[in-house]
Amino acid sequence: MLIPFIWMVSTSLMSEVEVYQFPPRLFPKEIKWSNYTGALTMLPFGRFFLNTFLVTTIAVLGQLITCSMAAYAFARLRFKGRDGLFALFMSTMMVPSIVTLIPAYLIVATFGWMNSYWALFTPILTSVWGIFLLRQFFLTIPTSYEEAARLEGASEWTVYWKVILPLSRPALATLAVFAFMNTWKDFLWPLLVTSKNDMRTLEVGIAMFSSLQGTNWPFQMAAAVVVLLPILILFMATQRYFIEGISLSGIKS
Repeated sequence: MLIPFIWMVSTSLMSEVEVYQFPPRLFPKEIKWSNYTGALTMLPFGRFFLNTFLVTTIAVLGQLITCSMAAYAFARLRFKGRDGLFALFMSTMMVPSIVTLIPAYLIVATFGWMNSYWALFTPILTSVWGIFLLRQFFLTIPTSYEEAARLEGASEWTVYWKVILPLSRPALATLAVFAFMNTWKDFLWPLLVTSKNDMRTLEVGIAMFSSLQGTNWPFQMAAAVVVLLPILILFMATQRYFIEGISLSGIKS
């Protein structure tokens, strides 16, 4: 499992000639740190990082807010058609995302959002999977906490904001990690809705190496390593909450 990652890091430190040697080398004969500076200056990666960071941050915050509110409604509020509506939401998970790609593109184009941040983050402000994950977790929280808060005069919003959310940090962290990873490494949607370099994201920027005078594998792998680092750091920082959220979210249906 680790060999592809080792190979990626190793290739990022090789010379372009050394990459094509046969038999192939697993480790470089001479480490070339200059590949990283070369890769990050060949294209405007500073702008790519900014775009990706902004879109990812908005997507994570959007999913945490919309998914937690919807999950609270499905888990705690009682209203007519609640279970049927939740089943309808869940049924959309069986629809491949590629099927909704063209309708989403047409909607964005109709609004005139092409080559804008609106096009990049609007379709990913919520997640049915995130609603399901948080709903399952909310169901494991004893109702006695809410009843005690209501006896003290807490409103429905206060119960959601000050009781349910603080007790749901593991599930919220899990959703945040998934939302971050999915948005950070998204390629197809940013490729479709952007055509200007100042609106490109990191994954599209890495793919652009293949069209610049052939593929420079050391530069491309160096850029891939840099793009991978934030995901690794985030996962290591939230690993405890991540595992706890996954293990607890399916206890009660």
